Amino acid sequence: MTAVAASRHRADLAVGDENLEAATFAADLLAWYDRGARVLPWRSPPGAHADPYHVWLSEIMLQQTTVKAVIPYYDKFLRRWPSVTALAAADLDEVMAVWAGLGYYSRARNLHACAKAIAAAHGGQFPHSETSLRALPGIGAYTAAAIAAIAFGERATAVDGNVERVVARLFAVGEPLPAAKPKIKRLAARLTPLRRPGDFTQAMMDLGASICSPRSPSCLVCPVRAHCLGHARGVAAALPFKAKKGDKPQRFGAAFLAISSEGAVLLRRRPPKGLLGGMLEVPSTAWGASMPPLEQAHADAPLPGHWLPVCGFVRHSFTHFDLDLAVYRAGNLSRTERPAACAWYPREVLQDEAIPSVMRKVLKHGLDPR
Repeated sequence: MTAVAASRHRADLAVGDENLEAATFAADLLAWYDRGARVLPWRSPPGAHADPYHVWLSEIMLQQTTVKAVIPYYDKFLRRWPSVTALAAADLDEVMAVWAGLGYYSRARNLHACAKAIAAAHGGQFPHSETSLRALPGIGAYTAAAIAAIAFGERATAVDGNVERVVARLFAVGEPLPAAKPKIKRLAARLTPLRRPGDFTQAMMDLGASICSPRSPSCLVCPVRAHCLGHARGVAAALPFKAKKGDKPQRFGAAFLAISSEGAVLLRRRPPKGLLGGMLEVPSTAWGASMPPLEQAHADAPLPGHWLPVCGFVRHSFTHFDLDLAVYRAGNLSRTERPAACAWYPREVLQDEAIPSVMRKVLKHGLDPR
């Protein structure tokens, strides 16, 4: 859609239409869900309440992550910690190590803190209400509503990106995101039924994931097409409108791969708060607006050594910035030297440590250069 056409549609849709018959919509959606709900390891069959631990664990993992990527991590967590009390008793470093590779590592720290809070303050049982759930570490409005509805049958409205898209199309919401979020939340709450709110919540998720997709919605097979004002007006694919985002900033730095005479690698523990908090990293310079000059980079090396550049860069994209790292490598170093917050790790144990994806890229780039 051209900018001119998009502007015209915004004008046409500015008022929108909130006269959608909620009961009929819910009945049509739930009938579709009963016929073909996605089978997911954390779900119970339609009509049954799910285990709150399973719902919570999956919803935390699914934040900013796809179902396909989450399933093996979910299975691994559940095998190791089958209950919230088992997770509460785990060591944080172990939790971070099992989480490594899933990204957004503050989720893992909050997951562990939340488990400990449930074990300590709630006797190992999840509270039922949205308000009580929101008071727990790492549980926001969406996750609290999802747990309350899916696990406890509370009439709660969970609005994630998929649900935002569905509701924006159903009501032809003309305001762009993120300004439209409060309106979409209010409209979504109108649709949530008293009966089977958990199944309704999961049905909305399935609808957004499988049919009401971002770029090419499958309107011809949509079970609630008759209710959709966006489809009736021929603008479903263009909705929701989104305010234009600025370009991501670019950051640069240098990483230092120190290898001992026995082949061990020097890693540094990051501070517990902030980006990649508490994770292990290859020691690096600060990440700034330009690549540090060679002399400055060598001055920031964690140990004296014959530091040689590894050809190429490690590139990684975070949510709010992109990063390029130059990698320097030095070998045959003595393990008797160890800067603060650093330790030597044999190569064979690296796969089991809490090392974020960007640093695994650095290790692969420096240890196995092409």
